[in-house]
Amino acid sequence: MDPKTILPRDQVPEEFTWNLSDIFESDEAWLKEYEALMALPEQVLAFRGRLGESAETLLAYLRQQDETEVRLGMLYGYASCKSDQDTANGFYQDLKGKAMSAVVAVSSAAAFSAPEIMAIDDDRLNLFYIAQPELETYRRPLYQIRRRKAHILSPAEEKLLAAAGEMAEGPDKIGSVLRNADLSFPDAVDKDGASHTLTGGSFVPLLESDDRALRRSAFEQYYKTLGGVKNTLAAALDAQFKQLRFFASARGYENTLAASLDRTEVPAAVYTNLIEAVHGNLDKMYRYVALRKKLLGVDELHMYDVYTPIVADAARTIPFEEAKQTVLDALAVLGEDYTALLREGFENRWIDVYENVGKRGGAYSTGIARPHPYVLLNQKDTLDSMFTLAHEMGHALHSWHSTKNQPVCTADYVIFVAEVASTCNEVLLMRYLLSRTGDKKERAYLINHFLDQFKGTIYRQTMFAEFELEMGRMSERGETLTAEALSGKYHALNKLYFGPDMVSDAEIALEWARIPHFFYNYYVFQYATGFSAAVAIANRILAEGAPAVEDYKRFLSGGSSADPIALLRIAGVDMSSPEPVNSALALFGELVEEMEKLV
Repeated sequence: MDPKTILPRDQVPEEFTWNLSDIFESDEAWLKEYEALMALPEQVLAFRGRLGESAETLLAYLRQQDETEVRLGMLYGYASCKSDQDTANGFYQDLKGKAMSAVVAVSSAAAFSAPEIMAIDDDRLNLFYIAQPELETYRRPLYQIRRRKAHILSPAEEKLLAAAGEMAEGPDKIGSVLRNADLSFPDAVDKDGASHTLTGGSFVPLLESDDRALRRSAFEQYYKTLGGVKNTLAAALDAQFKQLRFFASARGYENTLAASLDRTEVPAAVYTNLIEAVHGNLDKMYRYVALRKKLLGVDELHMYDVYTPIVADAARTIPFEEAKQTVLDALAVLGEDYTALLREGFENRWIDVYENVGKRGGAYSTGIARPHPYVLLNQKDTLDSMFTLAHEMGHALHSWHSTKNQPVCTADYVIFVAEVASTCNEVLLMRYLLSRTGDKKERAYLINHFLDQFKGTIYRQTMFAEFELEMGRMSERGETLTAEALSGKYHALNKLYFGPDMVSDAEIALEWARIPHFFYNYYVFQYATGFSAAVAIANRILAEGAPAVEDYKRFLSGGSSADPIALLRIAGVDMSSPEPVNSALALFGELVEEMEKLV
């Protein structure tokens, strides 16, 4: 299939679409389950006031909670995937809304549980573990609830907060629908006057073109269109941070950052230390930008020159079938059991491959691994698309390992470790590709891509993280997040991170408006910390072989059975130290130096 052809959803060949019938055979089956789940809130409420009465009652409630989580996860997963495959399809938008309402209804009904679990005396709970040894399965999640005692409210207040959860989804939903369904862009025009379809999914591939006129046209048309809705998107972000402030304040947290990171047991200092560490290594980024400017042979390096490969004539088309095989070969170091799972995903339609009209942009793994994970791509047959495949299947197999090796209550890994497996796959893929070429031009092209990974994942995501931190602080000072204020802050950060050899075009001040992750509640910093951890893990796997692979798979299978810092130590990485970030950026510096010698 030609990835440049954007078909209506119903014309996409079936083999390139995910098989959601593995979750529900039909929409009718989904609706039947949805109706059945309407009884869940009443079943949950049957335990209200009783969780501390006996070990057996507490165990019965926790088991019911596990069953509920599985059923709701499948209900929401199906509806969400159906909605994302065509964001203009009102029927599936309605299903997603129904699923969210079901989740909120159950959460509201279960609001009593945390305060009741909190209220159980330590000695009594210890006796529960003795009386009912099967409660040991839940020791970790029970600890996670009880450690946050200062932030858990009364049952009535918890019910109110749970009921507000559906409204809290509003800013993200509005921003997503606006970007993905309602916005349309004029065609970009190349140096010969030919038109190219410009969409959210085609924007970055167009910026990778060796045609500078096309890159500039895509850049200017995209941001001109985005500028027409900048006030709406700013209002959505303002609402996002207002709802984050509401929940943080209600639970007694100092600020929105502390509230977000406490859920995953990550010290706030890890976030701010990352920003400080990257600031301390900006000289390497400036050196990279100067090299890019030199090798592109331009008098001025603009933001639309950031994505195009430095060694442009080494770029080539990589069909999806070839990309799958290369990923399999590169990840063979992780063992036959790992690659067998990859093949299963490739052959049994775990993946929705190509862009279609109305499809959500970007790429993701659902994180839902029952009956198996699902991955959304917008495949463009480029080197970047091959790395995206490796990345998202890393997420998918992380979810698979955790689900298969952990009980339901500890199967979901926290977001701090969520980017490690995906990025480890990317690092292993790059090292594999570099090991198989002695051609200077091809090697330079690959190193350029690796450098772009560092730039995009550590430097860029840390810039996003710093911008998000500043948005939180602005909101907490009572300032409104207007389009003008956000653009001013973003433009200043862009200048800081790219340095003196980059022209920070006026349009780039609007880039905040196209980033969905700013609605994800302090998520993006974990791309940078995850990449740093992944570099360390991949290096250990390649150096030590089987022992490192075994430790890595123990990490993949860990779910949330321990705090994320402890889980990463299993794989040989200490993220409580700045060493992984500094070490990764030292490698970045070495790669820049090698690139300078190659070209």
